[in-house]
Amino acid sequence: MPGENLSRDEARERAALLSVDGYEVSLDVRSAVGDAGGEGPRTFRSVTTIRFRCNEPGASSFADLVAPSVTALSLNGRDLDPSEVFDGTRIALEDLAADNELVVDAQCAYSRTGEGLHRFVDPEDGEVYLYTQYEPADSRRVFANFEQPDLKAPFRFEVRAPEEWTVWSNGAGERMKEGREALPQKGGGGRRAGGVWRFAETKPISTYITCVVAGPYHYVTDSYERTLEDGTRLEIPLGALCRKGLAPHFDADDVFLITKQGLDFFHDRFDYPYPFGKYDQAFVPEYNLGAMENPGLVTFREEYIFRGKVTQASYEGRANTILHEMAHMWFGDLVTMEWWDDLWLKESFADFMGAFANVGATRFENAWITFANRRKAWAYRADQLPSTHPITADIRDLEDAKLNFDGITYAKGASVLKQLVAYAGQDAFLEGARRYFKRHAYGNTRLGDLLSVLEETSGRDMAAWARSWLQTAGVNSLTPQVLLSPEGRVDELAVVQEAAESHPELRPHRVAVGLYRRTAEGALERYARAEADVEGPRTVVAELAGAEAPELVLVNDDDLTYCKTRFDETSLATLREHLGALTDPLARALCWSALWNMTRDALLPARDFIGLVLRFAGRESGIGVLQMLHAWAESALVHYVAPEWRETGARLLGEGALRELREAAPGGEQQLAWARFLAAVASDEAELRLLRGLLDGTEKIEGLEVDQELRWAFLAPLAAHGAADEAVLAAELARDDTASGKRHQVRCLAARPSAAVKAQAWAQVVESDALSNALVEATIAGFAQPSQRELLAPYAEKYFAAIERVWADRSIQIGMDVVRGLFPSFMDSPGTLDATDAWLSAHEDAAPALRRLVLESRDDLARALRGQSCDRG
Repeated sequence: MPGENLSRDEARERAALLSVDGYEVSLDVRSAVGDAGGEGPRTFRSVTTIRFRCNEPGASSFADLVAPSVTALSLNGRDLDPSEVFDGTRIALEDLAADNELVVDAQCAYSRTGEGLHRFVDPEDGEVYLYTQYEPADSRRVFANFEQPDLKAPFRFEVRAPEEWTVWSNGAGERMKEGREALPQKGGGGRRAGGVWRFAETKPISTYITCVVAGPYHYVTDSYERTLEDGTRLEIPLGALCRKGLAPHFDADDVFLITKQGLDFFHDRFDYPYPFGKYDQAFVPEYNLGAMENPGLVTFREEYIFRGKVTQASYEGRANTILHEMAHMWFGDLVTMEWWDDLWLKESFADFMGAFANVGATRFENAWITFANRRKAWAYRADQLPSTHPITADIRDLEDAKLNFDGITYAKGASVLKQLVAYAGQDAFLEGARRYFKRHAYGNTRLGDLLSVLEETSGRDMAAWARSWLQTAGVNSLTPQVLLSPEGRVDELAVVQEAAESHPELRPHRVAVGLYRRTAEGALERYARAEADVEGPRTVVAELAGAEAPELVLVNDDDLTYCKTRFDETSLATLREHLGALTDPLARALCWSALWNMTRDALLPARDFIGLVLRFAGRESGIGVLQMLHAWAESALVHYVAPEWRETGARLLGEGALRELREAAPGGEQQLAWARFLAAVASDEAELRLLRGLLDGTEKIEGLEVDQELRWAFLAPLAAHGAADEAVLAAELARDDTASGKRHQVRCLAARPSAAVKAQAWAQVVESDALSNALVEATIAGFAQPSQRELLAPYAEKYFAAIERVWADRSIQIGMDVVRGLFPSFMDSPGTLDATDAWLSAHEDAAPALRRLVLESRDDLARALRGQSCDRG
């Protein structure tokens, strides 16, 4: 990996020297099918022509290419010896002219890690599927280029594929027959095409958002039409594709519905027509991300096609992702950050716009509740790690960039934008976006470019706002202080702001403070509210003086700001007894989030949080909130309760899950959620026996349909507790002989409680690179079982001995998966903390990105130990 790294300084020097006029890329992927032959990686031919200018003739630079070999190279008609100018990652370019043409004929390797051109063989029918994934810098694994976001250019792609395949790219495609004219294909795809595919030239875009998808995909089409304000008619061909094996489960109509609603929403607000022609959406196998915003050809992980029954939270999540990627067509693709320092200019905006559009355009009107409960939890965790960083980060190189696709850049950035909308006003914010697009279309920007247009439209001082919110790290906590008069009314209500020692910035917050009391019927409802600008360590909210004494004070009511909410003693006592009586779903979600943050901060014993979940989660109407509570409760049991109470906690959670499962409305979402939670926490023989009975049909729960996905969910704890052996799992795979079934089986096999099983799983992931990225992920998930701490104990020492070698030898994606996934977090003792510190001390010169991953895991472990101490006390 270090040889593949690119520093910010190198990128700036190259951007100052070069500008790119265009790429022509020709790929021959017929080698994807059939016997590879020979030794070494399976490869494909990649021929690239780059036309570019140099403003200092005679200067030197380099092009990027990660490939096993280069067959031929020429610069300005002059043949170059590949052995002299290509080192495996870079092509040295000497004595450049003012106008240049570089031609590179290379053998590039298919990927099994989801980076570059990924090749997947479907175990169900043997069909081969290809797709590309590049962000931040993996297009150089497919064609020679200048791999940095600010060297934009138009692209022309040509792909030679097997006769029976279809090929898609960013632009609309034509399929060519040998000796015949091209046959235009509306939308960029066709059926049973053959030979060569040629694609329309793109607008100027960055290398990392180019894309090719090829194979016997199932393809569905539709169309979006709209009359623009100037009277012109806009028509966008729509397409959606997936593997043939998933076609029976593919609800393309709902995907198209959300797509059209999103296009309407963004056209209404951005006043800039979608600029990239067609809009295909490909759901692809073994995908590392949620999705990727390639213009004209968005790629998604195929798990967004639901093989079994799921709750509305899953459909809402998919809609959010569709809209997030669509927002990128403007924020990121049309206007792109200059370097990865300003990654927030695309990811924070897309994350905000996903929820904003979900609420404003689709059936998911409560998406801000999901955002407050789920996305912010990701941000709060990331913002308290030792690796926290300002939203506008200091990205030194590509390894830094890869790790900064994190909760700060996405969820904290989106939270801060939500605050910015309140600060600047929604109309001013959207007008600023419109000017930003028109001013910088097809260009690259920095922080100041956006702030300047927002200052124009809002009249606000954006520099001061940016200093506080974008250029500092850490999360503030806000706590109410209530002084009552002798008559029992509010004499003074103040908000106290605190910050961590490591990040002492006290920020300006626009907050709503809500006062709640119980009604005669027992409902806990708001009776007073005031908005205030909180600044400094203590702010008095004068408007609430004289109000009746509250039973609950919620200092970030309506979720206007980004902060950790705390409670005064009265409020906390009220929540312990009456949390389920809160009638407002957003207020309830905010209180749950605050209680979870208190648990993670060792201010609330983890067993108390579990008790609150057991007492009140069954009354939670929001299915997304309920599923988040299940995840938090499981995490509290695994990491934060005192070890001596784990068995008791597991029994209580299992009993509670079973009780709620039996009481839930038959066939409803809550029933399904509780069934999955039972599978997650089941540990005693009675619970495991019930799961076995539900699998073999000897047990029934009215309304609960045990479909194939739920069958695997039930098999996972049975395997982990030794109640489902290899033969049982093989029989289940025979029943579900699909790519999804294989991943489930691999996870369950690695979960079995056997020293031999753990040794085999470790060897498959750490000592071998034979597994694909998806199977590495599944193996790690099965290996790391919290109920098997004794079996996993020997691997703590092995982990620290292996990770530097793994980081050096494997791709960055696999390196990240191994370093994060195999950290001995279940060996939660001071000894493991000491071993981590010893490794960090002995490896100060290790790759900074590797050290960051270990530091983050160390922080999680230290937090868990503090939580256990709190719980024990």
